[in-house]
Amino acid sequence: MASETFLRDPDPHPSTAAMLDADRSAYGFVMNLTRVWAHQPDVHRAYVALVTTAADAAGLTMRDRGVLVTALASTMGDSYCSIAWGGRLAEEAGDPAVPVAVLSGSDEGLEERDRALAAWARAVVRDPGGTTGRDVDRLRAAGLDDAQVVAATVYVAARLAFSTVNGALGARPDAGLRGSTPPEVLDAVTWGRPIEPADD
Repeated sequence: MASETFLRDPDPHPSTAAMLDADRSAYGFVMNLTRVWAHQPDVHRAYVALVTTAADAAGLTMRDRGVLVTALASTMGDSYCSIAWGGRLAEEAGDPAVPVAVLSGSDEGLEERDRALAAWARAVVRDPGGTTGRDVDRLRAAGLDDAQVVAATVYVAARLAFSTVNGALGARPDAGLRGSTPPEVLDAVTWGRPIEPADD
């Protein structure tokens, strides 16, 4: 299988085949990030368990998750998750202006909860040692209790690790994302690895 990563194809294994088949069933193609993580199916399962548990413990809606991921991905310069989650957030919000506002960092027109979550994700990425009690107070005002703040921070940190692995190992945004991502989101993402060429 052709791979837009720096890695060779993973060795054949039932766990690997299951990951690739799941992508084909869900998306009609194998995502480049799956080609990376298929080398370590057990590690990937542990990662998914961590982010799922953290998101649930934080009481994060899919919109919340979209805001957090697009904010952290754009801050760290990860085009892959910026595009993929920007598209998801546009669908969840019913308006591509929402992810564009998060991706651009303007937060224009966003609800206060969106703004608080986006600001927290950016702070965690940029300078986790520079956050303040006021930052946490803003999350409290947005409806998170302290236990949820911890879980939301774990979610951001785990997603940051995921993006770091994908980026370091050369995973490019999939050509298939062009058809499922609003053009406004695609135009907003001007950083990171370029989306892979469309199939002829």
